[in-house]
Amino acid sequence: MTEVRTRIAPSPTGDPHVGTAYIALFNLCFARQHQGKFILRIEDTDQTRSNRESEQAIFDSLRWLGLEWDEGPDVGGDFGPYRQSERGDVYTEHCNELIEKGYAFRCYRTPEELNVLRESRREQGLHAALKPSDLKLPDDEVARRAAEGAPYVIRMVVPEDDGECIVKDMLRGEIALDWSMVDAQILLKSDGMPTYHLANVVDDHLMNITHVLRGEEWINSAPKHKLLYQYFGWDMPELCHLPLLRNPDKSKLSKRKNPTSILYYQRMGFMPEAVLNYLGRMGWSMPDESEKFSLEEMHTHFDIQRVSLGGPIFDVTKLKWLNGRWLREDLTLEQLADRLQEWAFNKERLMPALAQFQPRLEVMSDLAPSAAFLFGGMLDLEEGDFTSNSKLPVEQQVDLLQFALWRLEALRHWEKDAIFAEMKTLSTQMEIKLKDFLAPIFVSIAGTTSSISVMDSMTMLGPDMSRARLRHAIGVLGGVSKKKMKKLEKAYQVLEINS
Repeated sequence: MTEVRTRIAPSPTGDPHVGTAYIALFNLCFARQHQGKFILRIEDTDQTRSNRESEQAIFDSLRWLGLEWDEGPDVGGDFGPYRQSERGDVYTEHCNELIEKGYAFRCYRTPEELNVLRESRREQGLHAALKPSDLKLPDDEVARRAAEGAPYVIRMVVPEDDGECIVKDMLRGEIALDWSMVDAQILLKSDGMPTYHLANVVDDHLMNITHVLRGEEWINSAPKHKLLYQYFGWDMPELCHLPLLRNPDKSKLSKRKNPTSILYYQRMGFMPEAVLNYLGRMGWSMPDESEKFSLEEMHTHFDIQRVSLGGPIFDVTKLKWLNGRWLREDLTLEQLADRLQEWAFNKERLMPALAQFQPRLEVMSDLAPSAAFLFGGMLDLEEGDFTSNSKLPVEQQVDLLQFALWRLEALRHWEKDAIFAEMKTLSTQMEIKLKDFLAPIFVSIAGTTSSISVMDSMTMLGPDMSRARLRHAIGVLGGVSKKKMKKLEKAYQVLEINS
């Protein structure tokens, strides 16, 4: 009997997402149900955004939840390397095989040419998906561009007709998808790095993955993956597309409307058992419909067919209620004390704070009110906190906070000097004095401008909580509408271009 092998392949490009934990949980439970193996693979082919700090955050957050993998970059295994950036030769070799078989081609089209092609298709009322016949240049033009050393990508050949591709799904049965919507997907980028589509198909085969449980956003990519399996002559793993997590308003779960970083929930003081329990309830239920259950109980009773296809709602209020049950029902007072000490009142967390506040202390009881913001969650802010601490109009403060948030979301290394450099640069670009620029950020992070250095505060709070507080502050000041967001995005791009 073939060993069941499942995997997740997260990208180390930011805070570890609860959606990653949700997919990991279901893959782990499915593997354990069949006495199989669960593999963690790192998809770090985006070299401009991927970094080892984010990779370590993935390891730490999944382990904090209690999700352990059998093979991966940090634990090894028989099918490594488990980082896609270390498997470049494998992808090049398989791309060359596809070219030799006539299933892929080198595409020298420039970005400008691609835009013209897509616009032409739109004007004709056609789907924007570009086919090989649209993209292929005459042989002499290909030879000319190749001789000039022009950059190229490798694209896969896809059907030109309007037929259907039938994809089998463990939950949905047969799914019919139109070939007309499938473009000649890039397999290898101009920098030699593979796209998700090539890397995951090749890796899943070479790592003997038998079942691919992933989010339903990948359904439309399934025809490309099925085609690649056919081109290579490989058996395709069984597919299972899990429903996406949703905000309470039914929109796709996003950090603008809900905290999505796993580390945020750790920093807020949630119990990992409760967070995992809540994720287990996202579209799945125990046979007895019990709301509270452990990971071991989920392993014992797991059945993929009990997954509901309705979009599960990730509601922080309900998560808090469930976490309260875990705190009250599963911890003795002594255990609760140990958890509190482990969560916030440990030397690693206290020492940086004490170093900042010791010069301000007259009696030890001064510490609690002064440093409370470093150990709490979301601050109880009002618009008046901003207007009384900043000279800037509220609307300008919102713009400033949104720009700062975007800049900090792109920050690769969360260090005091790096944070300061980004904020100073942004204040210069926005032509706002640094002191005035930092005032709304001070209030967002500490609740007041009368506190320790906001750079030190953000360093101690960490990226997940700092960014969450900035988002919270934007909401307190009225938030940003979709229309306003588009204007801000354009203004921010102008700043970036002129920087």
